[in-house]
Amino acid sequence: MKKITILLLTLAIGACKPTPKKEETQQAVQEKTEEAKSPYPEALTKVFDAHGGLQNWKEQRTLSFVLPNPENPETHTVDLWSRKDRIDTEKFSMGFDGKDIWLLDPNKNYQGDPSFYHNVMFYFYGMPFLFADNGITYSETEDLTFEGKNYPGLHIGFESGVGASSKDEYVLHFDPDTHQMAWLGYTVTYGSGEKSDNVRWVRYNDWQTLNGVVLPKSITWYTYEGREILEPRETASFEEATLSTTPKPDNFYTKPEGATVTKSKVD
Repeated sequence: MKKITILLLTLAIGACKPTPKKEETQQAVQEKTEEAKSPYPEALTKVFDAHGGLQNWKEQRTLSFVLPNPENPETHTVDLWSRKDRIDTEKFSMGFDGKDIWLLDPNKNYQGDPSFYHNVMFYFYGMPFLFADNGITYSETEDLTFEGKNYPGLHIGFESGVGASSKDEYVLHFDPDTHQMAWLGYTVTYGSGEKSDNVRWVRYNDWQTLNGVVLPKSITWYTYEGREILEPRETASFEEATLSTTPKPDNFYTKPEGATVTKSKVD
């Protein structure tokens, strides 16, 4: 009887012991699994974090900024979820309504290509977060050296058929101390259909914080010889910038009466 009593007591004590190690192990496995499923390289995730975090960016809905061109300031507005956009000036307007790229320019003031320009400045401004879009491929690239400092980086490519020109290529270089974006290298193949080895260089070192997201206040193009960065050439400033979780009304991006369609992006 004593042996049975001792055995039952031992089993009861064992049954009362908590099992935190098992729960902790399961949690650790889950966290590792989630981390393994991340579609982004670790270095890029650190860059996103240094700019306020990718999740914070994904919660935002409307982005707006002004390019203060002396003769004709441009107000750019983008819906970050649908990527509809609109540019308004005193002389003309253009935009993308989800199907068509349109231009309202009764006096023929605009001399460029709306199909290219309607969102190009947004892509420069939305760095580095736009490198989280679908259809992007990542690979290693050599460091970029400027004024004696090395900037690690990533090569960015696109799957076939992604974007207006899937043969465009980018390189993102970041500060090794802060992980903030420092340089963007890019090629332009729009309209040619052929890859280019002429990499243009833009410096990102002037930032502003909007709703907890760190975005450019200005960016500067530099002259270059290959990967050797030379002198500053041209600066674009982003003024009156706002970032909001609130969308614009449904008709904000709609093609206005009198506007012409320059290109349809949806059949």
